[in-house]
Amino acid sequence: MTASDKAWGELIDRNTVRFERLLPGPITRVWDYLTDAKLRGLWFAGGPMEPRAGGKMDVVFDNSNLGAHPEPAPERFKKFEGPFESRHVVTIWEPPHRLGFTWDDDMNPEGCVVEIELTEEGGKIRLVLTHRRLSGIDGAINVSGGWHIHLLMLEEQLAGDVKTPFWSAFEGLEKNYRQRYTGK
Repeated sequence: MTASDKAWGELIDRNTVRFERLLPGPITRVWDYLTDAKLRGLWFAGGPMEPRAGGKMDVVFDNSNLGAHPEPAPERFKKFEGPFESRHVVTIWEPPHRLGFTWDDDMNPEGCVVEIELTEEGGKIRLVLTHRRLSGIDGAINVSGGWHIHLLMLEEQLAGDVKTPFWSAFEGLEKNYRQRYTGK
C-alpha cells in the first residue's frame, strides 16, 4: 500500500500517537460517521454509544467484512476474524467537534484514551485523532497500523469510493510504523 506522508501517524512521545486527515464535509456528516453505530461500523466498528460523557460505548469489530469486499484475516490475526466486542466509556461528548473514549479493556478513563477533534477548514473537515497513554513504543506501533487503515476506510466512505479491503491494506503497516518510530 502506498500512502503520502500526510497519511502516516505521528509519534508525539513514547505513549502518544496522532493522525490528521482532511475529509469531505459537512462536519455533521463526519460526526455521524464517528457516532452512529451503523455508519461507524462501515469503517471502524459498530456498536451502541450513549451520547454523553460517561456513557457506555460497546465497540463491535468485524474487520474481515470492512472495505471493498470481505476477506479472511491473516493467520496471526485469526482470533480477530469474526465479530468481537470490547467495552469502552465516552470521555468527551461535544457534538460536532470533540469525541473521546477509553481504549483499555477495563474501561478506565485514567488509562489509554482516544480523542477526536473536528474543525472546518476551507470546505473540508480536519480530523485530528490522538491516542494517549499507550503502554510505550510497542503500544504506539500496535495502534498506529489499525488507526491508519481505519481512517483510510473512513476517507473512502465519506468520498463514496470504497475500494480498499481491510486485511490486505493492514498487512505490513506495523512493520512500517516500527521503522518510522524506531528506525529499526
